[in-house]
Amino acid sequence: MDLRREMKMGLRRCRRVLYWVPGVFISLLLGRSHYAYAVQLRIVSMENVGEQVVCLTAYHLLFAMFVWSYWKTIFTSPMNPSREFHLSYAEKELLEREPRGEAHQEVLRCQLLKPDRCHHCSVCDKCILRMDHHCPWVNNCVGFSNYKFFLLFLAHSLLYCLFIAATDLQYFIKFWTNGLPDTQAKFHIMFLFFAAAMFSVSLSSLFGYHCWLVSKNKSTLEAFRSPVFRHGTDKNGFRLGFSKNMRQVFGDEKKYWLLPIFSSLGDGCSFPTCLVNQDPEQASTPSWTESSTNPGKGKAGMSNPALTMENET
Repeated sequence: MDLRREMKMGLRRCRRVLYWVPGVFISLLLGRSHYAYAVQLRIVSMENVGEQVVCLTAYHLLFAMFVWSYWKTIFTSPMNPSREFHLSYAEKELLEREPRGEAHQEVLRCQLLKPDRCHHCSVCDKCILRMDHHCPWVNNCVGFSNYKFFLLFLAHSLLYCLFIAATDLQYFIKFWTNGLPDTQAKFHIMFLFFAAAMFSVSLSSLFGYHCWLVSKNKSTLEAFRSPVFRHGTDKNGFRLGFSKNMRQVFGDEKKYWLLPIFSSLGDGCSFPTCLVNQDPEQASTPSWTESSTNPGKGKAGMSNPALTMENET
């Protein structure tokens, strides 16, 4: 038994180390691109001092925003349901006597009644408030507490790559027309352009997709599986209109929109819906049991008509 425990613990440690490989790769690539652009391209290859100052100032501004938003996405802990959502002993006993469907099994496994838009992450083995997805590139769950940071990370990294590709293009053309001196800088120029162009394509599609999700007030999970309400599934149940959808993620104060500072609206447990006036039973107990001793009764975050006991994949 002790040997098995040690093996399991060893596998868990190895897994934790491997989870950081994508993040380390991005960090090394970012450091290499900084050296290639700031030193080899702008200082060694560029002769115009005024152009050097302008390009390096703009570059380091984008670099700083990229690193700041990436750091916040990685190291902001995803929010979990508070203690009030956890089942008491009496509630667990009541649920265990109920017919066990998928929803009941999920509740019993997590030992809590999940708030609206909360999902269980199989990688983190935790329930995450307004979970969007688990991102291996940041080794973290993207949810209510860091979704804005993730969007800004995509935006700043895309601008960073586009800026490098645009300002490196003339030197890349010179490289192929033999217009550059035969120094090691020419290889850095080729690396910069190919890497920046390649990542610009992938980042633009990913960023565009998440912009679409924000405009519809959806998460990635909700885009693939519509949220369940009392009247049934509704893919547009949380859609409030473009302006209000944006404010749900970025907040009311526009001066914070482009900064990786938390400004999202709400508490991550309850969300406004476009179905408030259509559902007269909005504040009633969850529909999976009609018992007056329903363990979900009175739980915060159940005020919306969305049912949150969905089975995770």
